[in-house]
Amino acid sequence: MARSQTENIDIELFQNDFQYIDQEFLQSVVSIFSFYFGELKQFLLMTKDATYAYVEEICSCLSLRHDYNKPQRISRLNYKKIVQVDSGFDFVAILTHEGQVFVANNVGWKANETSEWKTNKTLRLISNYNDRFKMIACGGEHLLLLREDGHVFAMGSNRLGQITGNEKSSYEIMIHIDNLKNVKLIACGLFHNLSLTNNGEIYSWGTNHHGELGLGDENSRNTPCLVTFLNDNSIRIKDIAAGQYHSLFLFENGQLCGCGRNYHGELGFGGKNRSKLTKIPIENVQQIACSTFHNFSLAYDGSSYYAWGEIDDWSSPKKLDYHPTSFASASTRILSSPITFGLTSTIHASKCCLKSASEHYRRMFSGNWSENDQVTIDDYSYETYYAYLLMLHTGEIHINHQNITELVDLANCYGDIKLMKHCKTFIWNDLDEQTMTTYLPLIIKYEMKELYDKLSQIAIEQVLPKVTDNIRQNNENSIEFLNWYNHSTTHSK
Repeated sequence: MARSQTENIDIELFQNDFQYIDQEFLQSVVSIFSFYFGELKQFLLMTKDATYAYVEEICSCLSLRHDYNKPQRISRLNYKKIVQVDSGFDFVAILTHEGQVFVANNVGWKANETSEWKTNKTLRLISNYNDRFKMIACGGEHLLLLREDGHVFAMGSNRLGQITGNEKSSYEIMIHIDNLKNVKLIACGLFHNLSLTNNGEIYSWGTNHHGELGLGDENSRNTPCLVTFLNDNSIRIKDIAAGQYHSLFLFENGQLCGCGRNYHGELGFGGKNRSKLTKIPIENVQQIACSTFHNFSLAYDGSSYYAWGEIDDWSSPKKLDYHPTSFASASTRILSSPITFGLTSTIHASKCCLKSASEHYRRMFSGNWSENDQVTIDDYSYETYYAYLLMLHTGEIHINHQNITELVDLANCYGDIKLMKHCKTFIWNDLDEQTMTTYLPLIIKYEMKELYDKLSQIAIEQVLPKVTDNIRQNNENSIEFLNWYNHSTTHSK
């Protein structure tokens, strides 16, 4: 599964998968990771203090007895905070907050019932406190590990050169990728790898039968090679993602490029495969996601989600008009069941939580409120209101230029002091000469007196010098200014 930033998902997305699990237990779940062993969907469920396995195959990997009514606790992960989970064809890797990496391997579908990963039907620790890792990425048969010092290591199958060099497959020890350093992000496709360094350089290696390495040809590489993408070095890469046989590259200016296989439209434009980075027709992208085992791509621009690929008539990005709220939710437009892209945080729509977090909801749910009543929101967009509900449930608020006006109005209407404080902080940090005209009506309308000093500072230091220069250069402007000044002082007396 390709790496994605941790995001919040609604646990109700998985109501069919979790229909037999006790609802009280589900209320304690704070994070979910879904993955496949073959065609069978598996789950890891995290609570505050423990990690649980759910579905028969993953339970068997860990010598646990599967019960449809009860996820099984993984005792070795007790009180460990899980920061990332990823999976391959028949294994799952787990990264803890302490920088440890564990692997579990599924051998049930293999005829010889042996484990190349040497897990012995339990969690195998493949790192220790001397090697603290900050990121992992799984291909179909191999695992990449990014150490805190920026060095990259690999394990697993090397039959297609997806690890490095002429090394044999290595399931017992980690192979150091020698010519990579200062790496900050890694991603794996099925049999190819991507890495992004701190200075914005991209390196790729592995199979390249469809041009997925972005090197301008279809020759595979068994050592990392520098990818050249744009002549303008001032435009930097923000994120990378690898699908089954394609790669995505997100630039800081919101431009998205891709390369590799395009049989299913996974690159978002018509035509054949592309071995060089090619622009995908979508603007202002903030986040991207794709699956190692599927042929589609997803993007988020701060207000809407887009999907393309997998389905024949989805060869270009399509805006999802049913208002998904996460990549997991967006995946349901293409797949029959949602999948997660890395680790997620769950959201429970809890009336009790809303009442305790909001005076507005406390009043709403008192009196003659019944469980079957519905609340219709007409005054705010879906995205804005969902962001507010996330804040009430998690304490985190996602504010951007698209929702700030509505959030300020909502905070004022609901009397939510905490939300208004978040909005004022966002405006304070974003307030400058260019944005002043946008925020000035909000500051005046809602009497944000905390921002008056910064407005005055911007006016004195940035605006007035330009006004003075303009008056000096044009006599008519000076007469117009004096006329305005005389009029304003006369009426102020």
